[in-house]
Amino acid sequence: MGEKVAAGRFDLSDRQHYRDKLRRCLTGLERLLAEQRFDRPKNLMGLEIELNLVGSDGMPKMLNGEVLERIASRDFQTELAMFNLEVNIAPHRLGGRVFDRLAEELRTSLAYADRKAGEVDSGIVMIGILPTLDRDDLVSSNLSDVDRYTLLNDQIVAARGEDFVLDIDGVERLTCTSKSIAPEAACTSVQLHLQVTPGRFADVWNAAQAVAGVQIAVGANSPFLFGRELWRESRPPLFQQSTDTRPPELQAQGVRPRTWFGERWISSAYDLFEENLRYYPALLPICDEEDPLEVLDEGGVPSLAELVLHNGTVYRWNRPVYGIADGVPHLRVENRVLPAGPTITDVIANAAFYYGLVRALAEEPRPVWTRMPFEAAAANFDAACRHGIDARLTWPRRGRYGGTVEVDAVSLVRDELLPLAEAGLAGWGVESADRDLYLGVIEERCRRRANGASWQAATFHRALEAGLSRDAALAATTRRYGELMRKGEPVHTWPVGLPEPVPLG
Repeated sequence: MGEKVAAGRFDLSDRQHYRDKLRRCLTGLERLLAEQRFDRPKNLMGLEIELNLVGSDGMPKMLNGEVLERIASRDFQTELAMFNLEVNIAPHRLGGRVFDRLAEELRTSLAYADRKAGEVDSGIVMIGILPTLDRDDLVSSNLSDVDRYTLLNDQIVAARGEDFVLDIDGVERLTCTSKSIAPEAACTSVQLHLQVTPGRFADVWNAAQAVAGVQIAVGANSPFLFGRELWRESRPPLFQQSTDTRPPELQAQGVRPRTWFGERWISSAYDLFEENLRYYPALLPICDEEDPLEVLDEGGVPSLAELVLHNGTVYRWNRPVYGIADGVPHLRVENRVLPAGPTITDVIANAAFYYGLVRALAEEPRPVWTRMPFEAAAANFDAACRHGIDARLTWPRRGRYGGTVEVDAVSLVRDELLPLAEAGLAGWGVESADRDLYLGVIEERCRRRANGASWQAATFHRALEAGLSRDAALAATTRRYGELMRKGEPVHTWPVGLPEPVPLG
């Protein structure tokens, strides 16, 4: 496999063989589900955060190789571009003071990484999209020096057959083209994993889809790209357009993009894996020697390597994950909705809100997805990305009359969803001190109508009013963001604006 990745050349027989292996993997998954071979409930959650390397001037630094050498920890890995890193936190059991423990682990890990980055005149910033990124930063020569990224770029470019078009119309409009998938690297995210049993998977995934718009509304943190103010959460349209293998003709035919919200509620994890095979051609047709059905016949647990690889090239906002731990297969829902940052407290608050909410919604006797069209959930996601904390969302009407109603996101969260999240966290066994602290952060964001995106936009406009040029205002906003991020107080407490006059740039 390593040689094939390095070579990066696939012929027709490779693709046919890979398709056959994918079908065998899917059959293997179906058998594992039917034979109830999956892990028992463990209430395990996991967390990954993508990070940016930034200089003291607020500009991106293409130094992830040097910084990773200095960090020298398996918890930190490369990401797509040279200004990206990723930190992975080991799985934790939901319960007790888990969120305080997670926060402390992250503070220790990120402070250490930040010190090491400082050795090469850089620092770590958690933010959805770095405001100071320029088009010249997001080119193929700045992709990380890792074979899989180069190969993925080559295959997506080949599948598309022409330049990628970015066209995002928000507060301002951005239109430009790219010859590579490098603009995707601007999107730095938080991934929240939840291990679930097959019987619970569909309810948890449906619940996660239903609240994706709510997550974005309270957590938006990506209002700028290439010097333009766009959507309050600009990662989703950027991610979709920068990985879009469809030329305009296929888009017009209704072919699905590889970055995808989905189109229906599901009844089994199998539905999602099967859709991925049915709708999406292979980008990386790399075959493992294992025959999954032979392994099953012998009583073993197949790795389903081809299915796992293919699944990783379909960018659902809530992704199904198949894994093996201690020789036992398990399923996870990977929630990929949230941007990174602004602070560790904010990240943990977003996580607590999510884990509490999906548990409560998954256990409701009349689940939200039976009372709301899937199209409404997709429209909520779009509205929240555009408008952030000021979004209006569609939600099932309370009471016996049924139907849906349009409501302010902040009212929905404060009146209906925060109590549900609290009940869900109690169901996990999370102590009240953790529940009160982190859900209180979400409540305060709603009360003040403030999140990372609103702070960035307001501070940028204050800088413009003070006479700075656009580029200088973006750089000053980024530097101020980094200062406040390191202090660690949640974003709703941040004072808007720059602390003192800044020389004109």
